Amino acid sequence: MFCVEQEKLDRYHWLVDELNRHGHLYYVLDAPEIEDDEYDALMREMLQFEKEHPDLIRDDSPSKRIGGTVLEAFEKVAHAKPMLSLEDVFSKGELHDWLQRAADSLEQPWIPWCCELKIDGLAVSLIFEDGKFVQASTRGDGIVGEDVTENLKTVKDLPLRLLGDVPGHLELRGEVYMSKEGFARLNAAREEAGLPLFANPRNAAAGSLRQLDTAVAARRNLRLFTYYVQDAESYGLHSQSEVLGWLKARGLPVQRAWRRAGTEAEVLDFLERWSGERFSLPYATDGAVFKADPTEYWKILGNNVKTPRWAVAYKYPPEERKTKLESIEISLGRTGVLTPVANLTPVLISGTVVKRASLHNDEEIQRKDIRVGDQVWVRKAGEIIPEIVRVDTASRTGTEESFTMPATCPVCGAAVAKLPGEVALRCPNRSCPAQLTQGLIHFASRQGMDIRGIGDRLAEQLVQSGLVKSFGDLYALRVEPLIRLDRMGEKSAGKLIQAIAKSKERPLKFLITALGIREVGAGVAAELAKRFSSLDEIAAADEERLAAVEGVGPVIAGSIKAFFGEEHNRRLIDELREAGVSMRSETAPEAPIGPLAGKTFVFTGELSRMSRAQAQELVAQRGGKNVASVSKKTSYVVVGEAPGSKAEKALSLNVPTLNEEEFFAMIDKLPQHMYGGTNDA
Repeated sequence: MFCVEQEKLDRYHWLVDELNRHGHLYYVLDAPEIEDDEYDALMREMLQFEKEHPDLIRDDSPSKRIGGTVLEAFEKVAHAKPMLSLEDVFSKGELHDWLQRAADSLEQPWIPWCCELKIDGLAVSLIFEDGKFVQASTRGDGIVGEDVTENLKTVKDLPLRLLGDVPGHLELRGEVYMSKEGFARLNAAREEAGLPLFANPRNAAAGSLRQLDTAVAARRNLRLFTYYVQDAESYGLHSQSEVLGWLKARGLPVQRAWRRAGTEAEVLDFLERWSGERFSLPYATDGAVFKADPTEYWKILGNNVKTPRWAVAYKYPPEERKTKLESIEISLGRTGVLTPVANLTPVLISGTVVKRASLHNDEEIQRKDIRVGDQVWVRKAGEIIPEIVRVDTASRTGTEESFTMPATCPVCGAAVAKLPGEVALRCPNRSCPAQLTQGLIHFASRQGMDIRGIGDRLAEQLVQSGLVKSFGDLYALRVEPLIRLDRMGEKSAGKLIQAIAKSKERPLKFLITALGIREVGAGVAAELAKRFSSLDEIAAADEERLAAVEGVGPVIAGSIKAFFGEEHNRRLIDELREAGVSMRSETAPEAPIGPLAGKTFVFTGELSRMSRAQAQELVAQRGGKNVASVSKKTSYVVVGEAPGSKAEKALSLNVPTLNEEEFFAMIDKLPQHMYGGTNDA
């Protein structure tokens, strides 16, 4: 190992600590101290050091959060103590009776309770050793769960090292959830892609946490709250209130909606307060949890087979309202998906007035037998997305009308089509004004080319007037034709022209996002811009090279290749290039060096000497590349115990295979210096 100057090493340790501190301020406390670009600059400096000295990477480095590992299966984990479910009560009377029975069992007139909102997420167990995060698992059946450690590392709320001195073994429990905004964004993207929607944030969080490809989990932006310490007394904690304070002091995320209630009036006050205020929270809740505050009572009260006798969950009644479905209209997205949308008689649900609700697709309409004129029950999925739950068929008068999806696009008249494997209908016409309008809004957005002034109204006018027939036409706009548009004066037109001109210098990652490639969001676009020097290089790359990029994988790689394979899109790129739009990365990526440079490795099965991740690190340290899937271009497939289908594929493609002994023999012959390869498996 090369000797590292102490000053540089000290700087690296400072960077890791400082980035972790800022991450805690931003994600847990919601109190950032620095701008995003300052944080990014510190991150780049730290990553450069780690690239040069991968043997010195700390276990709690923020770089450990970045997804990219593809797991073959989730391993089973036996819980040291069962992860119990909670008994549910559904009325204040039932809650009173339950709490009073617990007090009677303790021969007390009343006991203090710790009141917490119930998060609509997925319960997890978290293990720390000497303050360092080492393992996470799902509840499973309560006795045995699944190891989701790698996916939990992508949750930015979770500190990889606790604050303060926490020696020995520590088990915590908490809830992984998806924010309301994240849930809405994910379902919108799935609907646009013609994929089935998640029913609620819990299902979305569970589905994301159980992704074998950690890059997918990373893109879902999962969050975490913690609420339980195993054997709390050994840390000097004797009440649930103290536990929550201790967790927060260790840098762990704790929800703010909790209180200690010494009387029944305070319990009811908590319920009443949060029955309305919970809708303003950025995450979904489905009730409140009441735990005996003194933890000594937990042992006395004990557990039933599946539930504790010291905690109970109160479920708030569902916020469902009946209203009239007045009409159904078709909305077109930028990828051509036709979405039926219900126009409703306005109704107040979960704190806001609801006037419209997506019906998603024709299959959903037929399944629920929804008709125009029906009285329908409406709620908010995840407390944010309006949806029709069911029809009040008893209220039908016979005047209701069935709805049929159109056979042609309501905007351009093209015959609609259903792609294989999708439930949605699409307009295949790339020149459809509705698609172009939505695409233009996305192209000009802040995550895209950031052309201030182009909103929904102006985008529609630009398309309808014929001034913009493709994104490239934006860069040929002049003041005189613009001022003929509604509410567009000479000064506004001049500002728009300046914003368009300024957008030509946007970094490559924003151009990639702006193009609207299916499955490619801002995060994937940023990783592509890091790996490739230009848009042309991305367009020319094969699927294996694209799939090896962090956060991409084979599905997104296929989508990228399909995009650049269409003549329509290649023509657009040429138009943008001729207009002077920058298509090169700000910094050219460095080629890996080392004895394994140019070699790609795939691992399958379990290794006895070390974990697969550690073996992959050995490859990356010597300039090699770890990839997720086997192809004819793969250099070696390393086969451990109980290998998966990758070993069979290697044989069918005549790709060289190495057993564990042969792999380590190869590694042992190579120099031990660190070269900064890539680890994209």
